[in-house]
Amino acid sequence: MALIHKATLSPTKVELLAAWLPSRSWFQGEAGAPVERVASYRFDDPEGEVGIETLLVTAGSGLTYQVPLTYRGAPVEGAEQWLIGTMEHSALGTRWVYDAPGDLVYAEALAQALLTGSGQAQEFMEVDGHLEPRQPSMAITTSNISTDYAEARAVTAILSTDPSDPTVIETDKLTLTIPRLLNHAVSPPGAVLFGTWPGQPASIALAFANPR
Repeated sequence: MALIHKATLSPTKVELLAAWLPSRSWFQGEAGAPVERVASYRFDDPEGEVGIETLLVTAGSGLTYQVPLTYRGAPVEGAEQWLIGTMEHSALGTRWVYDAPGDLVYAEALAQALLTGSGQAQEFMEVDGHLEPRQPSMAITTSNISTDYAEARAVTAILSTDPSDPTVIETDKLTLTIPRLLNHAVSPPGAVLFGTWPGQPASIALAFANPR
């Protein structure tokens, strides 16, 4: 379950990405191009400490970029290269925003979604003292799960991450691959996470996993 607070963010997530995206090798737009949010999906952190959200955005050119993020209440030692920036959250205080492929919590959550087909976290907002479900902005599904995946042990370490497009996370159990540019439908091997959203009826591969 993901609890969404009614809060003010400064800067906003889109503003953070507008400053960060042009520094990425896979960015194909122009610096200063307006960044617009298309859709998003979330995973649960079993410990309830880290926000895990993947944003799909455009940046002036019509291309759709996939940007997994983790939100933390304190900086992570040794993770400076993955830090996108900080923002002030009116309910939670300062939040450190990371490019999620460098974050073990994200790798664990993505692996579980791919291995089990658990899907995205259900989102709730607190309204007048009670929780109300929030309609997701996109749908995700998992396919090509085999018994090899179902029996795999949980990811416990990241060995290396290549931040190119696609971004490749080598873990102790699996190789996780995350396309950054979502240009067309593909059918990669392994367990696959697919997504659809308004204006994009065809399934697009969002991530996939292969045994090491």
